[in-house]
Amino acid sequence: MVDEKDFQQRVQKIGGLVNDLETIADPASRAAAKELVQLLMDLHGTGLERILEIVFQSGDGGNSVIDELGGDPLVSSLLILYGLHPDELPTRVERKVKEIGSKLHKMGAAAQVVSVHGGEVRLRLTVEGHACGSTSRTVQATVEEAIYEAAPDLTSLVIEGLEEPIASGFVGVEMLLGQSPSLHQPSPAQESLQAAGSDGMD
Repeated sequence: MVDEKDFQQRVQKIGGLVNDLETIADPASRAAAKELVQLLMDLHGTGLERILEIVFQSGDGGNSVIDELGGDPLVSSLLILYGLHPDELPTRVERKVKEIGSKLHKMGAAAQVVSVHGGEVRLRLTVEGHACGSTSRTVQATVEEAIYEAAPDLTSLVIEGLEEPIASGFVGVEMLLGQSPSLHQPSPAQESLQAAGSDGMD
């Protein structure tokens, strides 16, 4: 059985392989390979959207199932990959920052969401003055891992308050096919799912 970390690693590997398609010398072969990936993505995305439509239309119980699916780390990443997650990016980021708050507190640190604009997430990280450099790096790695898990669709993550940021090899899902966030316009079904997720937060 695939665990969430293994799943994330596979998504990252897919992103790297898709980026490698650009290195194919023959234009026809490159275009065919990219079209194949796009068609597979479209096929899977359409199937997943239909599944969620059926669940949503089943009534109140369906809303609970959708909320549960959106909260499962592995399924959540898959729904985000296809633009079907019931929660918007800011909601997922805020929730994750609150979720890791106690863990950061034990390390003498705290994180705060500064802004989520488009796909850019900006956080402010504070670490107690006596914390050593290794602690700061551990805190940063903890925050980055948590945010990338909750929001693999972000385009950039900026963490303020760190003197020596560590470069990340993270590949956002928007880069998997060289797409921009504007290409992911929600369908009526997606809007319904997102509305259901918002109602569940109230």
